Amino acid sequence: MSTQPASLLNLEFQPVTSARWQDLETLFGKNGAYGNCWCMWWRMPRSEFDKQSGEVKKQELNTIVTSDEIPGILAYADGLPVAWCSVAPREAFPVLERSRTLKRVDDEPVWSIVCFFVAKPFRRQGLMVRLLQAAVEYAKENGAHIVEGYPIEPKHANLPDVSSFTGITSAFAQAGFVEVLRRSEKRPILRYFLEK
Repeated sequence: MSTQPASLLNLEFQPVTSARWQDLETLFGKNGAYGNCWCMWWRMPRSEFDKQSGEVKKQELNTIVTSDEIPGILAYADGLPVAWCSVAPREAFPVLERSRTLKRVDDEPVWSIVCFFVAKPFRRQGLMVRLLQAAVEYAKENGAHIVEGYPIEPKHANLPDVSSFTGITSAFAQAGFVEVLRRSEKRPILRYFLEK
């Protein structure tokens, strides 16, 4: 018999459309996920990100959602939004394109998984792996052949939640991702290969 809370046994995953904006807003709460980020860390140039208020970042994300661009998926438990995963074609994340550590591996088109946010009561229960599986499935349904992630490899088990917003390597490995390159000791690039 499973020891998971009943609410995590039957998760539902949905892309964030304008009809689901309110659910994303509810999940992120008044602090905009982590420190008023509103999942704009990979989408805004660092100089702009650092200058903007949480309200501006929230509006930027809302503009993406209301323009019919899907910025990621939500996990629902008993109809309530409990977790988020940002997944989209790599081109949606311009900061990745400028990163020395995470620059492109090759010329293959990839989808990127760049961010997670899980509501506090649901953390440390394996939800990241389930989100990864759902994100891969969503990317596949939209034509992806390679899904890429940029998790951290923590040295300590008690990593602060905010430090793992890009995911942790062990969760990606459990979801079937394999390391393809490492330019930094703590930041490998992992890929999930889908059949063409």
